[in-house]
Amino acid sequence: MYRDKTLIPTEALRLCMLGTLAIKSHTYADLAREVRVFASRIVGPSLDLMGLSIEVLRADGLVRPVMELADPADEILELTDDGRAELRALMVTNLRSPVDGNSQLVFALKLRFLHLLSDVDAQDQIERMREISQTEHARLVDLKQRYGDEPGEFDAWLDLELAQVEDRLDWLATVKPAG
Repeated sequence: MYRDKTLIPTEALRLCMLGTLAIKSHTYADLAREVRVFASRIVGPSLDLMGLSIEVLRADGLVRPVMELADPADEILELTDDGRAELRALMVTNLRSPVDGNSQLVFALKLRFLHLLSDVDAQDQIERMREISQTEHARLVDLKQRYGDEPGEFDAWLDLELAQVEDRLDWLATVKPAG
C-alpha cells in the first residue's frame, strides 16, 4: 500500500482477482484472462498491472482449487475464507482521485464489487468516493480560478474535467448499497 493507505497496482490486481472469484469460480487461465481484459479496458495495456501471479494467491492461502487435477492450469479456483477476508480488506481501503490509471482502476473495481460488501462498508466506500470527487472538484476549481484566464485551451480542458467530476458527484448521490 501507498503511505495514504491506497492500493498499489499489484494490490489492485489482487482485488480484481479476488472479486472476480467471489462472483464466480474460474480456471486459472480464465481468471488470468478476465483480470487482464478488465484491467486493460480501464487503464490500457500496462506492465505495472501484469505483475501479480495467481500462484501468489494460492501460496497465500487466498484461493484453492475446487478439485485437485493433474494439470493445475485446468483446476477451477475458488476463494477461501482468508481470500474473502482479504477481498474485504482491499475493498475498504482509501481511495485517490481517479486521475491516474491505477486510481481509476481501483475506483472501477470498488464499484464493480461494491455489492460484495456489507451495507455499512458499501456506504462507507460510496461516501469516500464522494469525498474524493469533491476534493478533485475543489482542485480543478482552484486551477480554473488561478489559470483559467490564460490564453490557450487549458480553461476549456478544465471545463471538461469539471463537468466530468460534477457528473460523477451527481451520479454518486444516487448510488446505494445493494442490500
